[in-house]
Amino acid sequence: MGNNNGPQRRGLAIGCGGTVGAAWIVGALAAVRDVLAWDPRTADLLIGTSAGAEYVTMLGSGIAVDELVAMQEGHSANPILTEHLRSGPGKFPPLPKPRLGAPRLALRAPSGQRLLTAGSGLLPVGGGDASWLQRLAERLNPGRTWVPHPATWLVSMDYATGQRVPFGSPDAPAATLGEALRASWAVPGWLPPVPIAGRRFIDGGAGSTASVDLLAGQGLDELVVIAPMASADRVPAGSAGHLLERQMRNRMSAKLAGEIADLRAAGTKVLLLGATAEDLAVMGPNFMDGSRRLDTFRHSLRSTRAALEEGVFA
Repeated sequence: MGNNNGPQRRGLAIGCGGTVGAAWIVGALAAVRDVLAWDPRTADLLIGTSAGAEYVTMLGSGIAVDELVAMQEGHSANPILTEHLRSGPGKFPPLPKPRLGAPRLALRAPSGQRLLTAGSGLLPVGGGDASWLQRLAERLNPGRTWVPHPATWLVSMDYATGQRVPFGSPDAPAATLGEALRASWAVPGWLPPVPIAGRRFIDGGAGSTASVDLLAGQGLDELVVIAPMASADRVPAGSAGHLLERQMRNRMSAKLAGEIADLRAAGTKVLLLGATAEDLAVMGPNFMDGSRRLDTFRHSLRSTRAALEEGVFA
């Protein structure tokens, strides 16, 4: 691969993954930059979901991969990134509100991850505080309502209908960057839904781990997909603690595989980086467990590079 897109239109999609998945994402971004000789900030279109939205926000704001690596290693010279890494959502959710999030969603959930989408509405309204995401959006882009990158999309899901909305895209409701980032990260039962344009929005991962189907018709020749909550091959549960995570992973992986197949059929070459069994052994079953963050990041630096050196766009 060359040092820039040239005539080829290349997109970057980053999926959901929580605190641990975010660390894995940074390792994967470093591998993509090195093996493809490509700066992810130059993608023609950036689309992110939840933790992926967090990182496309940084890339779209001009933060280089080297800076993201330094942040994960704990020696960033950027005070915004240093403070952001210290501020996350915690290992376990705070006490939720005493009411269900969207009980009628079970009747309206679209096909695909139907069980996960419907189940998200039966969780209580989250009691967490997403102000660390609001601060990131505002401090990286003072005086702006969006990132400088002209095509940065943050995916969230309408809590009433299950429709996924890529904020920042031409047809999406108007939203500030902070609103869209908080909405994309609003994990059901953990963080509260975010009101935008008279609707309530939650984590886009409740509908799809990376929402690459939303890129149909965008004229992309190539797409790099980084998806810590999906795996190219089915990964069995190694212990009882992994059962729930694997159930979610299997459904997310199957939906993403279908989305990628449709994109390929339409002529887009796709390179998928998903978590392997070896990655998951390091990551553990709780993707919010910050104690596994640094080990996950360092393992991802090696594992994703090895995967990329074997893989090609197909």
